[in-house]
Amino acid sequence: MNKFIALFALVFTFASTVNAQRTLNGVTLPAELSFNNQTLILNGGGIRTKFFFKLYTAGLYLPKKSSDGNAISKADEIMAVRMEITSNMITSSNMSEAINEGFDKSTGKNTSAIRDRIDKMLKTFSGEEIKIGDVFDIVYVPGIGTQTYKNGKLKNTLTGLDFKQALFGIWLSNNPVESNLKKGMLGQ
Repeated sequence: MNKFIALFALVFTFASTVNAQRTLNGVTLPAELSFNNQTLILNGGGIRTKFFFKLYTAGLYLPKKSSDGNAISKADEIMAVRMEITSNMITSSNMSEAINEGFDKSTGKNTSAIRDRIDKMLKTFSGEEIKIGDVFDIVYVPGIGTQTYKNGKLKNTLTGLDFKQALFGIWLSNNPVESNLKKGMLGQ
């Protein structure tokens, strides 16, 4: 009987882990990510589309699940967005354009206070070719800043909660870059 209970517990644990991950557009978003010695859980995920092209798949990772985009954007706690490029329509140039557009939407075109940091972030995307399968992790760590990783390699760290709020607002603000993507990332 004890063996049966142990086997059931093992199967249940495995099934819960598998079910917690999510596959969208051929991309599997892991159930958990670890940064700065902290584990974040997948809150939700979605697909960024433009003109019917599926550009990238994104997942939002938080310490605990939440469906409040404004609260998430404003929070001074560790969190991450993982983006996997799924279209050759994404180039360094149009990624930079999309980031600028996203910051304009997120801040109501009031980017002057963070413009220097936006420009530094843009260099992350323009510094080398972007191709299908590239994975970008954008991680906010309180007291450190917003770190951008490309394929697991740290590319930059940008300080300031104000920058993080505007950046995460690209996906989660009242005026997100795409409302369906926001809903997916919020698990709705």
